[in-house]
Amino acid sequence: MTAHFAKLASKAQTTLPKAVREALGVGPGDVLVYRVAADGVTLARAEALDRSWLKDLDASLSEWGSAEDAAAFGGL
Repeated sequence: MTAHFAKLASKAQTTLPKAVREALGVGPGDVLVYRVAADGVTLARAEALDRSWLKDLDASLSEWGSAEDAAAFGGL
């Protein structure tokens, strides 16, 4: 494991070292995800969402969105 350091600027911004960018496979416009846990923080490249898949998924779940379903399952 290699350590890389970056300084935090006055507006809480930093530059990712080149080795980190290459390891993550990121470049301008990519989105990063910070996962905070009790023992530390991890940084990863956020995977792009497939909006058409999400739209289709939402449409397939709408059959469970009736008032009758809400009444029957709302308290679960």
